Amino acid sequence: MIVRVSQSINLCLSFIAAVTLALSAHGSSLESAWKSDLLLLGESRLRVLFWEIYDASFYATNGVYDPEKPFALSLTYLREFSGSDIAQRSVDEIRSQGFSDESVLASWMVQLDAIFPDVVGGDQITGISQPSEGTRFFLNGTLIGTITDQNLSRRFFDIWLSKKTSEPGMRESLLGIDKE
Repeated sequence: MIVRVSQSINLCLSFIAAVTLALSAHGSSLESAWKSDLLLLGESRLRVLFWEIYDASFYATNGVYDPEKPFALSLTYLREFSGSDIAQRSVDEIRSQGFSDESVLASWMVQLDAIFPDVVGGDQITGISQPSEGTRFFLNGTLIGTITDQNLSRRFFDIWLSKKTSEPGMRESLLGIDKE
């Protein structure tokens, strides 16, 4: 009798653990984080000299960019990069836009380095900004990390969206700005 009760308890605990795992996995998927009102605003490809680096797609609430509303940026890599290189390049771009507090940049480097994995051609990293909550990053649809620091989140997306970007043509394409 005690063995059967113990087996029943173990079975029940296993079921609860499985349900908890399934729910947490569902909450960490890109599909569950994606807002239905995020619409494609623009796309662009980053090329450096003769190398193709990534394809970028920018999505904004109702197709209109407002930094105070949710938006998303997806980068589909066309070649291999280490996560540390992605983090370092991000910090270098933030620095080149005029942010110069090296202790804060060092802290941000640690955060970004912990989030970004190594990528190969075809891998997609998507950042979804929800200004009141922070930014969640996904690799091929699976949550890989979150930034709750609003300043880092804003400056990270400024790499592509700020007028100070190193790639103004890409910014215009992502934001759907006509170059008349």
